[in-house]
Parts: sequence; C-alpha cells; structure tokens
Amino acid sequence: MNEDRKLTALVTGSRTGLGEFMARRLLAMGYRVFGCSRQPATWHHDAYTHVQADVGDEKAVSELFRRIRKDAETLDAVINNAGIASMNHSLLVPFATVERVMRTNFCGAFLVAREAAKSMRKSGFGRIVNVTTVAVPLRLEGEAIYAASKSAVESMTRVLAYEFAEFGITVNAVGPSPVDTNLIRGVPEEAISRLIGRLAIKRKGTPEDVMNVIEFFLRPESSYVTGQVVYLGGAG
Repeated sequence: MNEDRKLTALVTGSRTGLGEFMARRLLAMGYRVFGCSRQPATWHHDAYTHVQADVGDEKAVSELFRRIRKDAETLDAVINNAGIASMNHSLLVPFATVERVMRTNFCGAFLVAREAAKSMRKSGFGRIVNVTTVAVPLRLEGEAIYAASKSAVESMTRVLAYEFAEFGITVNAVGPSPVDTNLIRGVPEEAISRLIGRLAIKRKGTPEDVMNVIEFFLRPESSYVTGQVVYLGGAG
C-alpha cells in the first residue's frame, strides 16, 4: 500500500443512520468515500460520492464498482453496512419477507465483498468489514430471519478471510447491540429493554462504539487480524 496516496472506502447503506456516521467518520479520517443506498443521498461532502444502488441486485453492484474503478485509483476499505430487519414470530413471517431480508443482508454483503476483492487484489491490500448483530448469539425471539441472515454473513466472513488472505485482504465483522437508528425505530421499547438486559453492559450502543472496532480492523497494523467477529456490549 502506498502511504502517500489518499485512501478510498465504500460504505453501503450510507444514506442515513449508522452508515452515514461511518461515512462521515471516514471522511474525517482523510478517506475518499463512496456510499450507496436505494434512495438518493440526503447529505453531501466534497470527498463523498453517492451512488443509487440496491446491494441485493447483482447488476446494480457491478455498476457501482464500475463507477468506483472509474473515479478512484484503488479501493482500500469496504464496510458492508446495508441491511434491513424483520421482527415477528416465525409463524407470521411471509416468505416474501424472508427473501427480501436474505437478499439485502446476506446476498448484498456477498456481492459487495466479491466485487471489492476483485479490485483490492490488484494492489495487494484491502479491508472488508461486515456488520452483523448481537441478535445472533442472543438468539432473540422474533428475529429468526434477521438473525439467520446475519449468521450467514458471519460464516461468510470466516470463509472469505481464508480465501482472500493471499491477496492481502482481511475480512472481519462487528456485531452492534441496538443503536438508535431507523433499523430499530419500529421495535417496541420493551423489547429493546429485554435485549439490553441480556448484555453485560446495560445500555444501547452508540455509533462511536461501532466505529471504534471498525477503525481497529481498518488499520494497516491489523494485517494479522482476520476472520474475527466482535460483538459489542458483552454479548456472546
């Protein structure tokens, strides 16, 4: 990696909430940042490029990476943040919801990681961070489909860590506890309180908590850290 050039990152689901925070933090760290969402951008920055793209659509992801390759020298970091949640008893979940959640959360993360690795291998350096959830280890009732999609992301993270290691690419994951974003806005406060009660640290997470782990994974000095899943709040 050439230390003199400007680093480039992609943050999926960067239109609002946690993804926006991640993108803005990377900008503050000196990265050039690409972001994407299914809707138009809600904010702007001179070093930020937003692309409308559904990460669960293979053609859209290919177009996204064509844009990145056209506008940037290399791609150094990817945060697979885009995701949707579904909270309901399994007997009440329609199959269309199952398909939608898996397509965005798992298929989207895979497509982005695959295309990112194709670019990163050329420079012999890359950092991929996938966002999972404490709903996986806590086995939360009502979140079977959401937890299953993120469990698949975790398994993929561990396998890709082996497959991409020879290219100088690390692949890790961070599992936040509930953070005040649109993702949990429709979840009853009682349910959130029950979840927090099962953590070692009894509070919601913050965007800063999540970025603390991500920044560690992104560091050049973290080249020997790969295939790891870090849950926040003491879940596990």
